[in-house]
Order: sequence, then C-alpha cells, then structure tokens
Amino acid sequence: MSLTLNCMSAKNRTVSGALGGFLGFVGMSAVAGILVTAAVAPAVALSGMAATNTINVFDSLPEYLSIDRLAQKSNIYASTNAEDPVGTRVLLASFYEQNRVDIPSDAISQFAKDAAIAGEDPRFMEHGGVDIQSSFNGAVQTLAGGETRGGSSITQQYVKNVLIQKCEVMTDEEKADACYDDATKTTADRKLREMRLAIGIEKKYEKADILRGYLNIAGYGGTVYGIEAAASYYFNTTALNLTLPQAASLVAIVNNPVKFQLDRPASETNGAANGYADNKSRRDYILNEMLKYDKITQVDHDAAVATPIEPVITVPSTGCQTAGDNAFFCDYVTKILKNDVTFGATAEERIDNFTRGGFDVYTTLDLDLQATAVAALNASVPKVVNDWNVGGVVSSVKVGTGAVLVMTQNKDYSQDPTVQATGANYTGLNYNTDFAYGGSNGFQPGSTYKVFTLAEWLKEGHALTERVDSRRKANWGDFQDSCLGVQNWDGRFNPRNDGGSSESNPNYSALQSTTNSINTGFIGMAKKLDLCGIRKTAESFGVHRADGANLDQGASSVIGTNEIAPLTMAAAFAGIANNGMTCTPIAISKMISSDGTELPIPKSTCTQSVEPAVAAGMQYAMQTVMTNGTARASNGRTSPRLPMIGKTGTTDAAKDTWMSGATTQVATVVGVVNVGGNNYKNQRNSSFFGRQASDVRHTIWPKIMSAANAKYGGDDFPEASSSVINAVAVPVPDVRGKSMAEAKTTLEAAGFLFVDGGVTSSEMPAGTVASTDPAGGSASTRGATVTARSSDGTGVTIPSVIGKTEADARGTLSGAPYGFTVAKTEQPTADKAQDGKVMAIQPGEGTAGRPGDAVTIVIGKYTPPTPPTTTAPNSGANNGRDE
Repeated sequence: MSLTLNCMSAKNRTVSGALGGFLGFVGMSAVAGILVTAAVAPAVALSGMAATNTINVFDSLPEYLSIDRLAQKSNIYASTNAEDPVGTRVLLASFYEQNRVDIPSDAISQFAKDAAIAGEDPRFMEHGGVDIQSSFNGAVQTLAGGETRGGSSITQQYVKNVLIQKCEVMTDEEKADACYDDATKTTADRKLREMRLAIGIEKKYEKADILRGYLNIAGYGGTVYGIEAAASYYFNTTALNLTLPQAASLVAIVNNPVKFQLDRPASETNGAANGYADNKSRRDYILNEMLKYDKITQVDHDAAVATPIEPVITVPSTGCQTAGDNAFFCDYVTKILKNDVTFGATAEERIDNFTRGGFDVYTTLDLDLQATAVAALNASVPKVVNDWNVGGVVSSVKVGTGAVLVMTQNKDYSQDPTVQATGANYTGLNYNTDFAYGGSNGFQPGSTYKVFTLAEWLKEGHALTERVDSRRKANWGDFQDSCLGVQNWDGRFNPRNDGGSSESNPNYSALQSTTNSINTGFIGMAKKLDLCGIRKTAESFGVHRADGANLDQGASSVIGTNEIAPLTMAAAFAGIANNGMTCTPIAISKMISSDGTELPIPKSTCTQSVEPAVAAGMQYAMQTVMTNGTARASNGRTSPRLPMIGKTGTTDAAKDTWMSGATTQVATVVGVVNVGGNNYKNQRNSSFFGRQASDVRHTIWPKIMSAANAKYGGDDFPEASSSVINAVAVPVPDVRGKSMAEAKTTLEAAGFLFVDGGVTSSEMPAGTVASTDPAGGSASTRGATVTARSSDGTGVTIPSVIGKTEADARGTLSGAPYGFTVAKTEQPTADKAQDGKVMAIQPGEGTAGRPGDAVTIVIGKYTPPTPPTTTAPNSGANNGRDE
C-alpha cells in the first residue's frame, strides 16, 4: 500500500515521450544510437549494441514500483486527563530504526523544495523521470574516466531510496544484505532498471508528490531520515520553518550524508572550528544554483551565504531512558507492543511495526497520580541501603477498567549493562510486572494473598463469624485437594505470624482472622476447604505466578508464598472492589497510525470472579482491616478518607512488606521488597529516613490514595447480607456419659472445636464426659469451642430429701454414700403440714457433688396466720366518693 505518495491521475508519459526530444536532436544516425544508448546505460553503450535494440531492452523492463510505508519513529505518550489523552499528552519516549516523521508537502518549506530541485535536479519539473542531458554528461564522464558517474534525477534517487527501504524491512540478514547490494551496486543493469522505474513513477504520480516523497525518504546522516526529523535534529525547528541557509544545509547533507552531516563538531574537515567547511561549500553551491534558476533574489543569496552554519543538535527522546520517572511504565508499554498479538502475528512483525510504524501510542498512565507516587516512594525508600539492595514498588489500577494509572519503583532505569554496573540504583528489571513484561520473577505477597482463601470460604457457604481451630501446631493433619489428592505436611509445617505475635485464641472466626491477619486462622479455614478450590479462586481474580509457572496450591500458599507481580495483585484487589468483577490490566488507551487511522489495541477482559454477594462479604471483612485491623495506620493517614478495603502482608523475617487496598475507583499495591538475593535485612529492625522500614508502606500508600480519592472519588461498598456475616446457630450435641474420644468425634462432626477441660468430680463413670460448656442442647455457632470435662467417678448426686423430716434428711445426706456436711435454715410456713419438714435444698436435688461437700436444707416452721381486724360501720362516711 502507498503511505508515501498520494496517487494522482496517471500521466500519458511513455518511454518514447521521455526520450523523444533528445532523439529529434541527434537524429537516427549511428552516432545517435550510441548517444541514446550511452544516455540510458553507459555500460550497455560500450558493448556496441545498436540504439534500437537498447531501447527495446529498456522497454521490456518492469516499470511498476510499489511504494511501501516508510519507517518512522513511534511515540509513547502519557496524560493528566484520561478523557482527553491527546489534548493533555506528554511525550514519554520515541522509538525508531530511522528517525523520520512523514509529513505532507504543505508542511515543508519552499526553500527546501527549491534547494532540492536546484541542487540535485534543475530540470526536475520538465523531464519524465530521466534527465537525458544529465545522464549523457554522466555517460561522457564514465567513458572518459572509466567508471560510472552520477546524473540521477530526483525521481531516480527516490526510486533508489524506495528500493533500499524495501531491504531495510527484511528480517533475514543475508537477504537484506543481498537486497541492499542489488539496490546500490554501480552497474549498468541496476541503472537501467532504476531509470525504467523512475519513468513508471512519473507516469503515476504528480511532481509535487514525488518531491515530497524524496524529501521524506532521504537520509540526512546517522539514523536521521526525512526533512522533518532533520530540521528538528540539526536546527531544533520544523521543516516548514526552515530558513533559507538551513534548508540549503540540509539538502547539502543528502548529497553525501557522511561527509556533510553537522553533528560532528570535532571533525577536522567539517567541524565547528572551520565553520563546517564541507557542508558550507556544498550549501553555497546549492544557493548559487537557486540564484541561477531564479529561486531566490541576489539579496537573499548573499545574506544566506554570509550566514554561518550553527547547528542546534536536538537529540530526540530515544528509548525509555528518556522517560525519567516514568521509564519503567514506558518499558512495560514497549513489552506489550512487542508481545501482544494485536500488533502482529509474529515477534519479528511486532518489533518491525513498533520500530518502523510511526505510531502515536497513548497510554493510561495518570501523570498526576504517578508524580505523587514517585515523590512518596523517593521520600520513603532509598535506592540502595549499604549492602542491602532494597526495592520499593507501586502499582495502581482503575477499578472497573483495568487501566494502569501508576507504575513506579525506587530505582533508576537503564538497559545498558555498563550503566547498571556503576551501582545498584540502576536496573533494567521492572519489579511491578511479570517476567515476560519486565524481567522480574515477582515477590511473595504474604498475607495479602489470604483474601483468596476468604473468597473461597464465603463461596462455600461459610460465614464471617464462623470459627475454626486456630491453635498453633505442627500436626495439622490432612488437607483436602480435589486436584492432587489429600495432602499432609505434619512435622514440616508449623505456621505462625511474623514478628512473634501469638495466635492466642484457639478458634478465631474468619472475620477475626482477616481483620488481624491470623495465619493459623487461615490455615484452619483452609482445613475446611479444598486447596485446589482456593487456587482456582485466586486464578479467577487473574492471579498467576510472575515467572509463568503454575500457582502452588500447598497449605503454605494460603498465606502467600507464590511469587506474584504487584500489578497482578493490584488488578485482583480492583476486582474485589468492583463487586467481584476483575478486569485485566491495560496500559494503552489509543493508538494512531502515521496516516491518522486509529488502530486496534488490546482490550481489558472483565470476568465475574465471585458473585457480588461473596464480594460484599470480602469487602465487609477487608473494611475492618482498615478501620480496626492491621491497616488502620494507612486508613488513618488517608485524606479525604473514603470507604476503603485493604489487606497487609509480611513475609518471613519481614523480608517483604505490603499494603494493598482499594476504593470503588482505584486499587493500589505498595511493597517494600528485597531485590538483592539473600543479602537482606529484617524490616522490623531497620529504618529508612528515621522511620521503621516495615511501617514505610503505611506512609506511601495513604499519600497515593489521598491523591486518588481527591481526583477520582469513591462510593460506599454494598452491604453484606446477614447470612454472609453471621454463622448459623446449631445445637450442641449432648455427650454426657460418652467417652472423651467419642465426644470429640461427635462434636467435631457437628462443626465444633473440641477442647478437653480436664477431670471433674461427677457421678458419671470415670473417664466419661461429666459436663460440657456450652451445655448439650444449647445453641452455638459452628466452629465455636465446646469444652468437655471428664468424670473422675468419685462424684455423687444430691438425693431427694424434700418432704422428709429434718432428722431423716440429715441421716440420708450425711450417711453413706453421700457424706455431705449438712447445715439448716428455717422458713416460716402457714401450712402446718410443712412444719419440721424439708422444703428445699441447696445445691438442688440431682446436682453433682463430692463427699464432704456442704449442703443446706430449708426446714419449714409453722406460724399461725394473724386474724383480720374488724371495724364497725360509720354512718357519717361518704361512701367512697370524692367531694
């Protein structure tokens, strides 16, 4: 396809038309044949072939030349406004094999057009692609000097450059070299073919289009191609605003780029010391030709000749190292352009499209939020701490779209090994992304990964207030795994929270375990779940290992031992905040081709990871982390404070610390991590800028989220249902009289945590359950602790003595087998039959006791009733009425 020239109506130019004038001049003599042959191809002339035969050969050559897309630089932009990425764009970096910007004719100075014609092809507007007179002069020089000379028209030069450009796009080095040799070799057949193609070009395109194509394709030294890039590079201006002497200097370079280029000030022949003498000589020749052909006035000519050559070398932003604080995000974008099949079927095609395509790539990076993150990170995490290569990472994602808003780290970007060797502050690795998109193998997310076990817990119908066995131990027993079979790590797995905090409660609820990040609580939850199910739930949120391997699903993975990219975790937390709908990260919002066409880009894929009701339960628990749990420091330092969810994480020996959270609009992950192998420090015992290293995350995260909240806002999260929060109360089985082993099996089968409360005196047979707390028949939540006490067999129950005389009761209670110590109290009674009888006993009948225990009997004491008092009637009474 043609991206260089606008195809105009074909002109009725033929070979005979192009050569006719010259043939009329020399006639049809033998000399004419030699001259025509010499004009077309000097070497052919030397063979003695007749002119007619030569022209017949010439006519048989193909005249069609496809004009392919020119290699142009691609630009990557960021913005401050996602609604207007073009209007608020800021250039991050440019990439190219050839620094070129293809521009239309009306964007090129008339000085440059006239300079090109006057200096390279004065009869350009008259000939049909081949200037016979110039070719003839070249032929004469060839005959005289024994080598082929110049004389190529602008159209011929354009053809040659087009052929070279076709070689440039070849990925096979041998084929590309052979192509280049074929396009540039100084032979008669190459010149003959070039002429024929030039005539074909002239038959198809207007002169103005050919001249524009020539100025856009020509090389101006080094990697600078095209008049626009040359104007920017050498004089920090545009092709349209070139002055006369500047335009002449640039056209001079085209004649011999190595000899005339202006970016070697130390050159002895063409440098600053001698005023760039070689270029000036060629420039002034072009100015003379422009005056000769009435393109400029004598005054303009003289002024231009008197103007010194003063280049203003302006090196374009090349590669992500020019993106400064945004370099690692820029690097991520380049990896997408090179890896995503949206941009080409093969890696070679994608790389070629990227470095040659002339794309304007608009990204999702929010420069305002990015600047806040960079400042917060730089103020909190040093680039290097003595011999500890510490890393700081931040990734922020827009909830509901997957747009990457922030990506930064505490290092200086360089892909140059020499630069990297100068200090640990330099790296080419992007710590925020997967290996394929930045070279990092990821980091253990610690307890931030627990949210996926929480999700599986709620998916399986468990409630937040349901309790589990959370006692610390090394013999957790069997874990169910529907993918790999039953797993057991007894003797090899004894988890506890980092930092020495004790898991003092033997049966934390899921809510308590989440709020306070209790490791044993989550292992207890996993015991009631399927390990494979937990892994699949994590994957449903887009979670995967940074190195591309499968997620580990062992019991230890529950507390965050898989190495995962921070960006992956940010997208997952955005999915939780988005009511369980997770959107894959995207970094490109729009891409425009060099001709203004909007190109397809990778789209975010949004998937319902968990049902909204489950997500609401997760949000409820994760809000308590912020308000009452391990993330309250981040919550308290955020302003404006909006409803936020969060989870903290700390890996073994506080090697890595995390703060991950979100509003309904933005999710952010902040990590302080070890990137230097085994040479690291415990963050609880280290400090950065006077602050404990393990607390730094709670300084960085709130600064970023404060800015995010101010810019993007946020809403309340949906309310969680009562069934998600509150565990269903179930009756405690009555296990009195059962063996302790049988009682344990029965209570655990009912969903309770069995605790042996030791031995108590009871009338029950020794070794059987004497009592439980809560008592059998009462209601309690699943997972609650039931403490059972076994009988020692020595207990007795208080016998029935109510209604007996005091003497009988005493005899029974103090005699065998009871042996109680009896005390007495009296209670008045108007019932004569109760006089001297036992009316009550404390403790009550049937209560368990031990011989020697004290009991109190209540003895009735008859007290006659008091007779009622009688009053005589009074005739003066008012009969009870108020007056």
